[in-house]
Order: sequence, then C-alpha cells, then structure tokens
Amino acid sequence: MHRTIHAAPIRKTLVVRARPEKAFEVFTARFDRWWPRTHYIGASPLVRATIEPGVGGRWYSTHEDGSEAPWGEVLVWEPPHRLILAWRISHEWGYVPSLLTEVEVQFIALDDAHTRVEFEHRHLDRMGDTPKVAETVTSMDRGWGMILGQFQQAVEDPLS
Repeated sequence: MHRTIHAAPIRKTLVVRARPEKAFEVFTARFDRWWPRTHYIGASPLVRATIEPGVGGRWYSTHEDGSEAPWGEVLVWEPPHRLILAWRISHEWGYVPSLLTEVEVQFIALDDAHTRVEFEHRHLDRMGDTPKVAETVTSMDRGWGMILGQFQQAVEDPLS
C-alpha cells in the first residue's frame, strides 16, 4: 500500500527588536552575515551567500573553489514588507531549475521597535511523494528554525 505524503508548508514566526526596514535589510542585503556556513550546496565550502535585490535577482552561494551554486531567484521584492524567493533545491540537496518551491518572508511592524517576521516555505509537495522527501522536509523544518534564530541574532546585534 502506497502512503501519500502531503508536505505541509514550513511556517515560523518570530518577533525581532527592529523596525521592518532594518529587518528586511538584514535579511536581504546582509544575508551573508547570518546564513550558517554549514548549510550549502556545492562541491567546496561556502564563502558567501547572496540575495541580489529586485525581482529576478539571483539567490546563490559562492564557494572556496570559486564556483557559484544557484539556489533560486527573487520572485517578489516589496521592501520593507515582503519578499518571496524561489527555492529550487531538491530533497537531495541539489539545484533543479524546473523545481519551484517558495520562501515567503513578511515583515510586519508591531510598534516603533518591534517587527513580526512571518516565514513560510511552501509547495514542498513539488519535491515528490516519497519517505525520503518527508524526511528531508522534517530536517528542513528544524533547519529553518535554527537559521531564523541566527537571523534574529543578526538583526538584534547592536553593531549591525
């Protein structure tokens, strides 16, 4: 009997001590500052992670051997409120140009000093319908929690 796996979106919400403008800027322009060096695709260690500004901007990593590994691209660019990125990385941690899952991040002002960040990684069912995909999605859920924790630290760092 085949069991259908429905990959629900990964959703995370956090409140950061910053205005939406700063939170958006740290998430995008300073992406390399907080993205963990342990999380990358490519043949050699990660040197830099980049989100290029604007719709169509590349989302990619640069590696010690000089190579670049694409992750996806910017689909929606609405500073300082909303960003949607195409995530084209498969459950086997490789770039697949025909795969489209989406990472949406919303930055919602709560008051003059706090922003609610709503994160959603959706359309994960497009990765396939196997136990291995389900295992990867579970791993991604934990990973996004850790990664967004690093983002929160970077936003709230008084030196940033």
